[in-house]
Amino acid sequence: MSVALDSAIRPAELFDLPRDARASRIVVAMSGGVDSSVVAALAAASGAETIGITLQLYDYGAATGRKGACCAGDDIRDARAVADRLGIAHYVFDHESAFREEVVEQFADQYLAGRTPVPCISCNMGPKFTDLLRMARELGADCLATGHYVRRIAGPAGPELHRALDPARDQSYFLYGTTEAQLDFLRFPLGGLPKPQVRELAAQAGLRVADKPDSQDICFVPDGDYAKIVRSLRPEGARPGDIVHAGSGAVLGSHAGVIHFTVGQRRGLEIGGQPEPLYVVGIDAEQARVLVGPRRMLAVGAARLADTNRIGPLPHGPLTAKVRSLAKPVPVTLDGPLGGGDASAIRFAAPEYGVAPGQAAVLYAGSRVVGGGWIDSTEPVPA
Repeated sequence: MSVALDSAIRPAELFDLPRDARASRIVVAMSGGVDSSVVAALAAASGAETIGITLQLYDYGAATGRKGACCAGDDIRDARAVADRLGIAHYVFDHESAFREEVVEQFADQYLAGRTPVPCISCNMGPKFTDLLRMARELGADCLATGHYVRRIAGPAGPELHRALDPARDQSYFLYGTTEAQLDFLRFPLGGLPKPQVRELAAQAGLRVADKPDSQDICFVPDGDYAKIVRSLRPEGARPGDIVHAGSGAVLGSHAGVIHFTVGQRRGLEIGGQPEPLYVVGIDAEQARVLVGPRRMLAVGAARLADTNRIGPLPHGPLTAKVRSLAKPVPVTLDGPLGGGDASAIRFAAPEYGVAPGQAAVLYAGSRVVGGGWIDSTEPVPA
């Protein structure tokens, strides 16, 4: 079925196909949300044969009726309805076991170790890209398209990954682990569009998801209670312990498990009567201790990175880094190699606060994603 789209949009150009669209095949990763549904509509409008693939990533029954889910429950039905509306083939593959092992259990283990995980990055590195790319190639596709808000731009050394034009929607932080070979095959047609226009395109195409709310960051955590998920998988995470002042060593209170805390956290400590606000400045998971201190103790001068990835050549100019998904990029210098899984380090031009082991540090040259790695440890600013 053909659908009407904004005449200013040229769908075929958004996919940078290596041959005529009418002879091409595009596989679209369809999560059931508005973004990937619009990508499917754009792919179909390009004239290419379009196939939608949805990975069922966690329990279908438990997710049915939930708001803000992804790749489960009602979302699978929405993806199928969109495919029917567009007249394209749609396949659902059960990846619940792989997702649990590669993403959910690692998420629990990271919290148990006193770290702050980013499961969306692990998901992109695993099921969403590795497995979906393999499936797309097996289907003879010319590319795999997703609804991520990033841009793929041709550069002198090959395709480059850039931040989305709309900074409020940019998802480049979650894709730093993309390899150059993957980027050559991937397409991100929404990276140059604002979200309101994407919803308008969905409405023009008559898609039932045009007004569907966006999915939450951690799709498998109902109501944001991540500690409940961790406890169910790793009951030992509920081991109580002491809240200790990192400076004086004084015991200020107790807690119900390190899984409830992350570096930089202020709320939920329940240790009133202190002369100044206190923050979580470290977590000693082995001793079940939560270390707290004033904000100045959060100041970090450098971060050591593990399992690094590089996309394209290192620039000769300045670098910036994001150390949390919602943080602004800050000036850094790179100390060591980047890529191939090597360890490295970044040094901040000014003290950075709330840098948590387990998060990712993503490096940029202007808007281009250079790469990044997992934050393994940090170095405090000398007193």
